[in-house]
Amino acid sequence: MSHVVERVRDEIISAIKNDQLVLPTLPEVALQVREVADDPDASLDQLAKVIGNDAALSARIIRVANSPLLRANRHIEDLKTALSRLGMEYTCNLATGLAMEQMFQATSDLVDSRLRDVWMRSSEVAGICHVLCRHYTKLQPDKATLAGLIHKIGVLPILTYAEEHPSLLTDSLTLDRVIDELQGPLGDMILKAWEFPEELVNVPSRHLKFDRKAETADYADLVTVALLQSHMGDGSAIGEMDYQDVTAFERLGMDPDMQSAEAEDLSDEMAAAMMALQ
Repeated sequence: MSHVVERVRDEIISAIKNDQLVLPTLPEVALQVREVADDPDASLDQLAKVIGNDAALSARIIRVANSPLLRANRHIEDLKTALSRLGMEYTCNLATGLAMEQMFQATSDLVDSRLRDVWMRSSEVAGICHVLCRHYTKLQPDKATLAGLIHKIGVLPILTYAEEHPSLLTDSLTLDRVIDELQGPLGDMILKAWEFPEELVNVPSRHLKFDRKAETADYADLVTVALLQSHMGDGSAIGEMDYQDVTAFERLGMDPDMQSAEAEDLSDEMAAAMMALQ
């Protein structure tokens, strides 16, 4: 790691420890949704009231409920019916993830463009995670989707720091290396601060450990393979990886050859999932 990257890394960590760079907080609607989710006596009516206050989020929830992912045979147009179709836990995890999109915006055009690219990639990965989860695991598809949406959350404080340090913002090579170095551990810090479920807290750091050892498949494995799928053939370092070295495939019971007929069979379903989340 170059001296510049190491210096910026240390400055960001120091700024966070000294409260000079504040970790992002969940949007208000996401906090309200989680409050409902944590109440064992909460009803779908209460959840519908919270989500209904956000027109854009309501529309996206309805779109997911009508998507091919759920193989629904009847089109629905109202939020309450959509919540009934999805269920309380599924809706809460989905709403929490989708509400985060508003965090991926900035005042400067350069940072705003980067953040929107991160969100677009996260949405793609989340859609693929959903499909892989259904076909290869007994994990929960709603949590798999949320894992995809939050796997790059650690980029937020780095780009906030970069906005205040224009020299870093214009040095894209150094900024990319800082992001590669820090997004995982910072993402874990953010999810711990948000009190996310234990099985999701370490997804930001673990999904990038391609030779990771684990006893059983987990949400980080789904994100790992989904990320590789989303980068396949794009010429990036991740896109050019040797999938035979990625341990997540074995735990998921998948063929590392993602050009196989089996992968092709899921491509339409993955495309539908990504479309539903964007």
